[in-house]
Amino acid sequence: MKICIVGASGKLGRYMIQHALDRGHEVVAVCRPQSVGKLAAFDGRITVVPGRTDDRDAIGRAVAGCDGVLTVLAPWGMQRYASGTAQAVLDLAAPGARLVFSCGWHITRDGRDVYSRKLRWFVKIFGWVGRVLRVVDLDDQVAACDRIFASDARWTVVRGSDLEEGPGEGLPVWRRHVGDPALASNLTRRVDFALFMVAALTDDTLVHEAPAIVGRDSASARRHAAAPALTTGAGAAQNAGA
Repeated sequence: MKICIVGASGKLGRYMIQHALDRGHEVVAVCRPQSVGKLAAFDGRITVVPGRTDDRDAIGRAVAGCDGVLTVLAPWGMQRYASGTAQAVLDLAAPGARLVFSCGWHITRDGRDVYSRKLRWFVKIFGWVGRVLRVVDLDDQVAACDRIFASDARWTVVRGSDLEEGPGEGLPVWRRHVGDPALASNLTRRVDFALFMVAALTDDTLVHEAPAIVGRDSASARRHAAAPALTTGAGAAQNAGA
């Protein structure tokens, strides 16, 4: 399978590259020109297209002929970077290509997610500080995901919990809505977030889903592993060990 990874130079992107190579995929990576050096470990094994992730020319060249596209929706700056990235991928990927996007738990598709007071305050304060300093625009990430949800493309939006480094624990558990008790630990290894992204490329049960994930070995996932998934489909029940 030929895939494109958009936003490949960050930690999540580099983990996705490695997982994709481990699975035998051909990888095209998009990253800002100043970050190309971060991909030196993959020299000779991937094709690198330098460019901002919202650069439609770079995206068009990178996704040409790709069967799937993995996209990191980074909300940096105040120039609608995330929504520009999402729109470029939606517009320029091949018809029928599998599109998988990453974001945080704060994104909601249907308004049925239940957030803790701590998470609501964090998003409110972080979003306000980011806008004041003009470095982060969480509202633009929301707008990006709304565009994806409205699309007829074969998309999945993976909503990550808090992340930590460490050895992989395996494919994370997912649920349709934040607030499900299986997600209560709110912690996932970054390497496993990347694993879920890559695995979603070939999992048709995740098409038009916005799974919220948590680490497989987290306390809440283990505590609810034997319980049926309250708001999920068959794929989620399998991931949860139900």
